[in-house]
Amino acid sequence: MTLAGTPRTDRSQQSLVEPAIRELLDRLDAGNRLICGYQLGYWDADGTPATAQGKGIRPALALLGARAAGEEAVDGVPAAAAVELTHNFSLLHDDVLDGDTERRHRPTAWTVFGVGPAILAGDALIGLAYEALTDAPGGGPAVRRLAVDVRRLIAGQSADLEFEKRAQVSLDECLQMAGNKTAALLSGACALGALVVSAPAPLVDGLSRFGWHVGVAFQLVDDLLGIWGDPARTGKPVGADLRARKKSLPVVRAMTLGGPAGRSLSDLYGQAAPLGDDEVARATELVEAGGGRDWTEQRAREEIERAWAELDQLALPDEVHRELTDIASFITGRDH
Repeated sequence: MTLAGTPRTDRSQQSLVEPAIRELLDRLDAGNRLICGYQLGYWDADGTPATAQGKGIRPALALLGARAAGEEAVDGVPAAAAVELTHNFSLLHDDVLDGDTERRHRPTAWTVFGVGPAILAGDALIGLAYEALTDAPGGGPAVRRLAVDVRRLIAGQSADLEFEKRAQVSLDECLQMAGNKTAALLSGACALGALVVSAPAPLVDGLSRFGWHVGVAFQLVDDLLGIWGDPARTGKPVGADLRARKKSLPVVRAMTLGGPAGRSLSDLYGQAAPLGDDEVARATELVEAGGGRDWTEQRAREEIERAWAELDQLALPDEVHRELTDIASFITGRDH
């Protein structure tokens, strides 16, 4: 796998996982199939073929989980399909909850098809994710693991919404939210790939810990991009997280560190009026002045170093170790 651009530039991975997902989509009724395929980037709203897929990090980790156990990548396809479907289930619902109108440089599904249909399509995707695992040799343990990860993901999303209504959020609370919202599924991706090939528990656990640290780093970088990312690269409007008063990690760090910038940021977030462009620009300056950007960048590097340390404890094929390390490096260096 090459990470010159993003993990999805690996055509061999896509050629394994995409057909499996498309076969699963074909089990759906026509309406939900259309919306789900649109969400996955396989076609446009009228069914015209498209190429707007995501980065593919989670399915890549699942395939590597199977290879870490000495099996072929194809043996990890059920896990890879399941985590990609689960990820897009969460994105469909997340876009509705946040009112986001653009993802991957396209209108979000709910703006095209409606809120109700988008929610139901998300439900269809999570159902297909469990179906993808049921026929695998390690399907039973894998289904149980995915159920736990989905439960944690939902807890993280719930906390994220709750934080928008609270004046005070601690950094520990925010880190726990990030772990549940993002790290749980990335950790699960690594574990599921190993579970579906009945890998030994120490390997599953080690890969799971690696994925957890990668997932926390992913959310840290995502939060940075939510404030300072280039919309042409991220596919999201400038300052969307700040405009929505998201208690993201850079924001919470700046607020909890105190000082004039942190107090001013808290006051700005607390005002009743919607945040316009000037207020969003001011909030961006205050997060950086309050140390939120520097801390988040440093913490992301630390999480990746912890992920690498977990890998070093595992007896992995050299190529698998290298590719997992490459993904971890990509996480902190990405711009979208």
